Amino acid sequence: MASKSLYVGNLPYSINESHLMDLFSDYGAASARIIEGRGFGFVDVEEDQAEAAIEARNDFEVEGRALVVNVARPREDRGGGGGGGGGRPRY
Repeated sequence: MASKSLYVGNLPYSINESHLMDLFSDYGAASARIIEGRGFGFVDVEEDQAEAAIEARNDFEVEGRALVVNVARPREDRGGGGGGGGGRPRY
């Protein structure tokens, strides 16, 4: 069965991937990824359960924080890393 990736924001920093999987287990959670130190992560659920998962877990309180849950969007290209030189040429 196909899965859909959901964005889960406003996570408490103490949550781990196992706990995130448990929160979405009723919706066929297959995997979870937490972005360390950023307060958000992603969970893959069965595609036909994605809307139900969003409705059930958006604004759901975990450790005093209301989760933000929606369909994950592809990461936007933010341009090249560039970097490079100060203002003066080197001789």
